Amino acid sequence: MLGRRREERRAEREVFGRGGTVNRYRMREKLISFGDDFWIENDQGQRVFKVDGKMLRVRDTLFFEDAQGRELCKIQQRLVAVRDTMTIEGPNGERMATLRKALIAPLRDRWTVKIGDGPDLNIQGNILDFEYEIGEGRTKVAQVSRKWFRIRDTYGVQIEPSQNDIVILAITVAIDMMR
Repeated sequence: MLGRRREERRAEREVFGRGGTVNRYRMREKLISFGDDFWIENDQGQRVFKVDGKMLRVRDTLFFEDAQGRELCKIQQRLVAVRDTMTIEGPNGERMATLRKALIAPLRDRWTVKIGDGPDLNIQGNILDFEYEIGEGRTKVAQVSRKWFRIRDTYGVQIEPSQNDIVILAITVAIDMMR
């Protein structure tokens, strides 16, 4: 058992380590508010996704667009919910993910994500300090950290290549909005 866990950690370092194969993005903290727009940059500093914050009468909505302005998904806050809940929908209205804050999380912040056609994700860590991991069971699929940047109010998102970057980035934005 100890050997298997050691092997899992080594494999994780190959993906998430310095020479790893993850997709890396840079995001700005607290620039997310309805009515505001902001860009998500890749690790080369290129603007790759735009988050367009629109105020609607019934629901507050954020639209994710590619660099050419094509809608990729939208984040909507559920108005009637027992717990904090946000939905991520595709451009045709299909539900891609539903994000919920755990009712009881004594030591660390915890969130659950119901993925439309895939396995559920768990989010655990310190949300307020932007130090958390997104996992599928015991496997880490994304990591969020402020430690990677010296620029104030900036944090990074590393995403395992097999994941849908748009969904993971939308989850990260939704958590920032809900915290």
